[in-house]
Amino acid sequence: MRSSTKFAAMTAVVLAGTNPALAGTLEDVRAAGVLACGVSEGVPGFSNANSEGVWEGLDADVCRAVAAAVLGDAGAVRFVPLASKQKVLAVSSGQVDLTSRTTTWTMKRDGAEGVDFTAVVYYDGQGFMTSAEAGISSATELNGVTVCLTTGTTTELNVTDFARANNLNMEAVVFEGKREAVEAYVSGRCDALTTDSSQLAAFRTGFADPSAHIILPEVISKEPLAPLVAHGDNQWKDIVTWVVYGLIEAEELGVTQANVADMAANSGNPAVQRMLGNSGDTGGLVGLGSTWMVDVLSAVGNYGEIYERNLTATLGLERGLNAQWTAGGLLYAMPIR
Repeated sequence: MRSSTKFAAMTAVVLAGTNPALAGTLEDVRAAGVLACGVSEGVPGFSNANSEGVWEGLDADVCRAVAAAVLGDAGAVRFVPLASKQKVLAVSSGQVDLTSRTTTWTMKRDGAEGVDFTAVVYYDGQGFMTSAEAGISSATELNGVTVCLTTGTTTELNVTDFARANNLNMEAVVFEGKREAVEAYVSGRCDALTTDSSQLAAFRTGFADPSAHIILPEVISKEPLAPLVAHGDNQWKDIVTWVVYGLIEAEELGVTQANVADMAANSGNPAVQRMLGNSGDTGGLVGLGSTWMVDVLSAVGNYGEIYERNLTATLGLERGLNAQWTAGGLLYAMPIR
């Protein structure tokens, strides 16, 4: 076979195996005029509808940031609540344009479930909560207990691994939804509740007496939480990834919701000028306009501002691993240039 013919045949095979629905998410979102964003069914601090039906939280603000970058309107988001078992499938099937929903980046999900992860927005780890009156001070004392958890997450495997490694007998009581697991724990059906440590803190704030419940000190897993998109659309993955990096880099450079207009007009920092569209064409590299990060920061602020209002102010969560790399944390944005 001649090389040109062979190349054409190979290209046809590749194109035949490509899902056309994944090939132009940016164009689809712009045509629809709204971003369909998968969120949780209600996790305070991350994605939770308030009493007026407005979605709040870090994950919800990531949805708004992407909408601001793509559509110039942070309000152009259709929030789609997803149960744990739906959060990956909803993306791979095209039900939502992305999921921003406390989802752990794992090899199995990334390699075999039809999705691509973008950039980590929160470094977490799984923990345990139990009643203070139980007198338990360490997860290594959880022998012969029942543990409430949710199916469709990494939680169950982590519990199994932890119990085996520490020679513990734990009985998992599994629920379809996180709310059901929390309610079962509160009602006394289980001795302990396990999920990401940040979510334990979030759910505890809603208990009648939060002080009656303690989060044990052990963190038994790595849970890097990141937005995810359907596999096969590299441009869309790049857009979501660089919006997250933009939020992180803006904090590092001191660009805030309050000063972004002034910084765009007057900053002498070349990195700021590139990010805000006054030199080069960073937005054009991924199909966005030159003011993409001005639009984002004007709408939701930088990563630190998002964290403060959603996680520190409401849940009392310190930055910890989620501090900037310059402050001893793990947040390190790839350079916008």
